[in-house]
Amino acid sequence: MYPKPLTRLAHEQLTEILKPGDLAVDATAGNGHDALFLARTVGDAGHVWAFDIQATALDATRKRLEAAGVAERVTLIQDGHQHLERHLPDQARGRIRAVTFNLGYLPGGDHGIITRPETSLAALEAARAVLGPDGIISLMIYRGHSGGLDEFEAIRAWLQQVHPELHCFPHQPAGDDGPVLVLLGNSLPCPDC
Repeated sequence: MYPKPLTRLAHEQLTEILKPGDLAVDATAGNGHDALFLARTVGDAGHVWAFDIQATALDATRKRLEAAGVAERVTLIQDGHQHLERHLPDQARGRIRAVTFNLGYLPGGDHGIITRPETSLAALEAARAVLGPDGIISLMIYRGHSGGLDEFEAIRAWLQQVHPELHCFPHQPAGDDGPVLVLLGNSLPCPDC
């Protein structure tokens, strides 16, 4: 039996937490897969804010959302994820139910444009600041690219200092440069790997 893909495991865990009407953030929109998943999960009464620094990523995300008929549920923001607090309305702070991260580069894009430890750590702190009491942070770390291992090590050090109210469930396939999934939250369901 093959293990579940980490992206599927992340979405399964988020499905346990998110409900229609919830608020969510896709901190790294990329090609829009998480934004679409979040938009479908929070439904018409919910809302998603999706961030990316690259216009091409936001265009791909927009097209994916429009094709699915859920574009009105998502606000697309061209800015770094470390600035997510600046763009959320005051009434969303402390009510965000999920924040997703996919750290690395834009698949199909310029592999020289990557997430970096300093901005990713700042984004994680910003995500913690806006997260609701029963919220979850889904953090997919891709290590197999230039800079990926450095970012992973910086995040691993940060995780060791995370406040005790957050719990980490790292999932890692065999190998030193494969992706790693970390789920952070106060009341996470038990992962079924």
